[in-house]
Amino acid sequence: MKKVKVQNAVGMTLCHDVTRMTEGFKGPAFRRGHIITEEDIEELLDIGKKYIYVWEENAGEIHEEDCARRLAAMAPVVGAHYTEPSEGKVLLIADAPGLFRVNRELLERINSIGDITISTLPDHYPAKPGARLASMRIVPLVTQESQILEAEALCREAGWLLALRPYQHRKTGVIITGSEIYSGRIRDRFAPVVRKKLAAYPAEILGITVCDDDLSMIVYAAKDFLDRGADLLLFTGGMSVDPDDLTPGAIRALGAEIISHGVPAQPGNMTLAARLGDIPILGIPGAAISLPTTIFDVLLPQLFTGEKLTKKDLIRLGDGGLCQMCGSCRWPNCSFGRY
Repeated sequence: MKKVKVQNAVGMTLCHDVTRMTEGFKGPAFRRGHIITEEDIEELLDIGKKYIYVWEENAGEIHEEDCARRLAAMAPVVGAHYTEPSEGKVLLIADAPGLFRVNRELLERINSIGDITISTLPDHYPAKPGARLASMRIVPLVTQESQILEAEALCREAGWLLALRPYQHRKTGVIITGSEIYSGRIRDRFAPVVRKKLAAYPAEILGITVCDDDLSMIVYAAKDFLDRGADLLLFTGGMSVDPDDLTPGAIRALGAEIISHGVPAQPGNMTLAARLGDIPILGIPGAAISLPTTIFDVLLPQLFTGEKLTKKDLIRLGDGGLCQMCGSCRWPNCSFGRY
């Protein structure tokens, strides 16, 4: 584009909206793409425009709104939609609940391309319908089309930039351990917590079984849920490394692969993550009873998307794994549990 005096712009194509501001009104006096006429000169001068920007032939440039549309088109997201460009940017809006995922390495490479800026919610963010997931725009009014072509090529090569992983139906078996609960000496407080948290997902609770501190009883309860088609097992109680805490041993006795016993996060440090084939298993420490948010809340969304937890995922919890214990919990709109 080039800058010209309005008197010299007759017959040229305007490459940006020209705004008029009067008492009670702010809006476009001339739209992008308008061809300047003799009659337009006085009006442009009246609104303070001595110069305007017009398109140059064969300059290889692309307007910010066209850039925004192409940035959106290169990163389609099932379960979400992009808005029309406004003030040069498009927004990605969630249409369904799910776990928002970001290809961080690719995002960094694209944001390193000259004028392109893409901002998103954090990776692994549990999104609700209507959530603003991402914003895309270029910084200047126009940029070289070569920058957009480079970003598009990177997305094609990588396969995806952004995703909203839908939650899947899970048949869930819940096993609560502890002789004090089994004997009735104290009231169980885990079951209401687990039911409340699972209510946010498409969970079918097959049952909640309370077991004594008996390895064979705990293993039998787990196998019973598996025989009934459970594809998610949740264990509560006795998750420490003390010899008399039998739950970790029972999970091992099932033949499960222990991904990690203990995670670099508080609260929920003693969380145990395991897999039995394709069936995820989570051991939930006692903090989940008394605190509104623990690592249990952070990991549940991923369990319901079918994505496998890895040791690397859990290690990454350390950066942002310390809860601030705010007076009023705002999770997930905070730093806790980013990985």
